[in-house]
Amino acid sequence: MTLNFLHARQSLAAVGLLLSCASFAAFAQTSPDYKVSETFNVGDAVYVRSLTMEPKANSVWVGTSVGVHEIALDTRKPKKTFTRNDGLANEYVFAVGIDSQGYKWFGTNAGGASRYKDGNWKTYFPMHGLADYWIYSFANDKKGDLWIGTWAGVNHFNVKTGEFKTYVKELINEWVYGLDVDAKGRVWFATEGGVSMFDGKQWKSWTHKDGLGAPNVNQLPASSNTGLGTRSRHDLSTMERGDPTYNPNYSFAMHIGPDGDAWVGTWGGGVARFNGKSWRNYSTADGLVGNIVYSIARDDKGAFWFGTDRGVSRFDGKNWKSFTVQDGLLDSHVYTIASAPSGDIWVGTRRGVAIISKK
Repeated sequence: MTLNFLHARQSLAAVGLLLSCASFAAFAQTSPDYKVSETFNVGDAVYVRSLTMEPKANSVWVGTSVGVHEIALDTRKPKKTFTRNDGLANEYVFAVGIDSQGYKWFGTNAGGASRYKDGNWKTYFPMHGLADYWIYSFANDKKGDLWIGTWAGVNHFNVKTGEFKTYVKELINEWVYGLDVDAKGRVWFATEGGVSMFDGKQWKSWTHKDGLGAPNVNQLPASSNTGLGTRSRHDLSTMERGDPTYNPNYSFAMHIGPDGDAWVGTWGGGVARFNGKSWRNYSTADGLVGNIVYSIARDDKGAFWFGTDRGVSRFDGKNWKSFTVQDGLLDSHVYTIASAPSGDIWVGTRRGVAIISKK
């Protein structure tokens, strides 16, 4: 069965977002518990960078390099599709956040942040208080305010007053990719130069020297494609002349577990887990499918899912299960993961989305 999601939207008709119900025989060799059950093809040159669940609306928001879609979780049918013509400042959507007042925030690549609710749009640029035009993450804190990760620091946005506050020098590095807030209200930041934490009064930071990221046992070279004060060498590719690279301080993802431990996805150093005192790193030597970790999510059973440069891995604290293109993923690089209320795992890659379901 094939459904064309975008037949009514000429602006994205060429993309052809399709739902293909498929099964994969190779899966039986990978995991007895899960399978890649469905795939959504968004086009060979299109990236899926963000997946955000909205359980109250029975929706998932899919941020791509050509626009954003709201998809019904039960029917898999599109509810909305937004492009620049509809109000987005830029079609390349790197992050989707939903604040405490129900506003949808779309963080774009060089277009600032666009906010949407009930048909009304507002776009924020640095002239309005936003730290930068490049937006990569959102997180809500215990007070209901919104944190925004950018390439020039992090913003705290007061949802009641609409005021922005920017932090740059307090961070270990100004290029912020991942955000999360723990049960104590502390905000954690995954940056290009390590991890920072803000408890409301004081800042702390950690780098590879403190234990962040597994050692470079394969002697991989460092990538020259990092910020270093310029965006001209910053296209987020992780290969150097076709070979894998190693930059363990560079942290793509941040996720706080129910026990308060911070889980960090690094560039070449695998997954780093911090219990408040020491770091424990997980790499391909432990069962992780790839050592470049772009995304982290936690499922309804409490297991963690890690999106890497070679597929996706599930870790229940003892056992590892991995999925690759041979098991049905549309691409090896898994940039975003989201756990649906049903227990399905949505995986975003180049070319589209795969849904991993329980058998």
